[in-house]
Formats: sequence, C-alpha cells, structure tokens
Amino acid sequence: MSALFQNYARRQINIVEGKGTIVYDDCGKRYVDFTSGIAVCTLGHAHPAIVQALQQQSEKLWHISNLFESAGQEKLATTLVQDLPLSYAFFCNSGAEANEAAIKLARKHTGKHHIIVFEQSFHGRTFGAMSATGQDKVRNGFGPLVEQFTTLPFNDVAALEAAIDETVAAIMLEPIQGEGGINVVTPEFAEAIQKICDKHNILLIVDEVQTGIGRTGTRFAFEQTALKPDIVSMAKGLGGGFPIGGILGTAQLFETFNAGTHGTTFGGNPLAVAVAQTVVEHVFNDAFLQQVQEKSAYLQEKLQLALNDEKFVIQGKGLMLGIYCGGDDVAGYVTQLEQAGLLVVQAGPKVIRLLPPLTVSEAEIDEAVAILKQTLKNEL
Repeated sequence: MSALFQNYARRQINIVEGKGTIVYDDCGKRYVDFTSGIAVCTLGHAHPAIVQALQQQSEKLWHISNLFESAGQEKLATTLVQDLPLSYAFFCNSGAEANEAAIKLARKHTGKHHIIVFEQSFHGRTFGAMSATGQDKVRNGFGPLVEQFTTLPFNDVAALEAAIDETVAAIMLEPIQGEGGINVVTPEFAEAIQKICDKHNILLIVDEVQTGIGRTGTRFAFEQTALKPDIVSMAKGLGGGFPIGGILGTAQLFETFNAGTHGTTFGGNPLAVAVAQTVVEHVFNDAFLQQVQEKSAYLQEKLQLALNDEKFVIQGKGLMLGIYCGGDDVAGYVTQLEQAGLLVVQAGPKVIRLLPPLTVSEAEIDEAVAILKQTLKNEL
C-alpha cells in the first residue's frame, strides 16, 4: 500500500542510476533515455561538471533567502540575457511558477487583465498557469478558473486578428507546443503575432519552459522566429535536473516588478544557480549548439529512413521531435518501446515525443532508431 497520492499514472519501473543517455532500473535493466526527465536533463544524467558544481556549492552555502544579495543570481542573469533583447531576470523553482510570474508581470505592467492563449497549449498546473492552458483535461474538475483568458486555435491568423481589442494585455504562446503534440508555430503566425503586438502595444509572453536552453538548437526557440518577446519563461533544461525556473524581461518592465510585488522563498537559491550557471555555460556555446543542430538533422534523417511510411510524420525542431503515428493512440507503443529498452514520452494521445539529452551520441541515436523501427514497423 503506497502512502503517496495516486495523481501520477506511474510506469512500473524504478530507475535508480544513470550516466549520460543511459539509465538502469532496480533490476539492472538498461534503457536508452529519450525523455531526459521530460526535457530536463540537458547534459544527460550525472554530468561531471554539474556534479562538481553541486558538490562545491553544497560545501559553502545551501540557502540564505532572497533577503540578501546574490552574486550567483547576478551572474546567471547576466549570462542568460547576454546578446538577447531582454535585460532582467527573476528566478523561481519551476515552469508553472515562471508562467505565474509572467502573467502577474504582464497584468501589472499594462493595467489590463485580458490574455490571449491557444488551444493545446500547456503552461502549468497552478491556477493561473492552468487557466492559461488550452487543454480541458488539465482544467476539468477544479471549479472556476482565473478569468479573462481567451483561448484561440493555434496558427490561425484570422482567429487571432478577430480577437484583438483594446482590453488585451498580452499574447502568450509556446514556440513549439510540447504537451499539445509537438506543434510548431508557423512563420506566418509568428509574424502576425509580432505585428499585432507592435501595432496595439500588447506584451508578448513566450513560454520557453520546454523549448529553451538549447533544446531546439538555439539558446531559445523564439530566436528562430519573428517573435520578439517582452517576457520569456524558462525552467526544465535550465537546471539540468536541479529545480529552477525563471523569467527574462525587457528593460521597460523593470519598474513594474519593484520591491514587494513578487517573490519566492527558495527561488534562485545558491545550489540551483550554481548548477544552472554550469548548464548555461556549456549550452550557450556556438559549437555546442551547432552540435545539437547536427544531431537533430542526423536523428531526423535516420527516422525518415527507418519509418519510411506515410503513416509516420516527423515534426519538431532540434532535439524536441515528435512522431505522429497516423492517428493511432501511442500509449501502447510507449509501453512496447520501454520493454525494448527505449524510454520515450507522449505528446498528447497521438504523438511519440523524443527528448534525448543534448549530449546524446550518434551511436545512441542509432540504437534508439533501431528500437523505434522494430517496434513501430511491426505494428503496421
């Protein structure tokens, strides 16, 4: 009898050890991990530089609270905003917290409350973030949500233009919808959003919780689009497995988040920022990002060759890819892949999501693709 609430549909394996892309369960079975803790383990499991950073910081200071100056936060913020059209950072503990902060900041800065979001989006499970999420399965059963979120079809320019009026404070979107099915924002939609924001003085919130920190082959996914965000939320890959989230904002927002307007007890604690600084210094490197792009091209090429059938459609960018399986419910495939030694995660009911560590090797890609081919092609 478990003493845990059963709010997770847990898989019946217990992972106890990992190194890089490979993990082992308590029975000693080996798996190729293409989940990365759901896009979290940016540099793989137990990366030596992260282990060292955590060990060194743990011997100095664990927690002091945000009542005091933090050189670690200052350094991490400077690294994150360098060469971006963003100037300031706030650190918290998770993606949902980051999106809550983004929503609060947008409302307070504009004095307006109406925020446009999109169907199949996912922004978190706290009340504000859940209200911004365009999936009923996330919101059902919790009573009245936070008001004044309008949910529109994703990549529908006409629907967006029709919804714009003087009450809109912000537009909020993921450049690639992760939980919603690996749906990539189209160039036309990104351009339309930016034009609308510029014309109507509407803030743009880009949720990079899953797409950020090199996952799509650039520091942030918005850099590959026409989007020029006022606020960017981040988490997951930022800590490489250690809990940390945050937002980045433009200079115009500085005075809005003044003393007492928002806060967190644990956010940006010394352990978290030490690890995140190490992750960012590895990832925000042109050579590293080029390798991510090359690995993405290699993985997509191998998938296209292995799954050479119109039933399967490969979508996404970088090392955030999805396999649409012809409308099939993919839950059964996920279980079969796990049994064959490959860990993946769903992106909605119809898409298998591939999120390997950014450090994955070509040999590991080959192994994963071979398992995918054997499992999926046998189901035709």
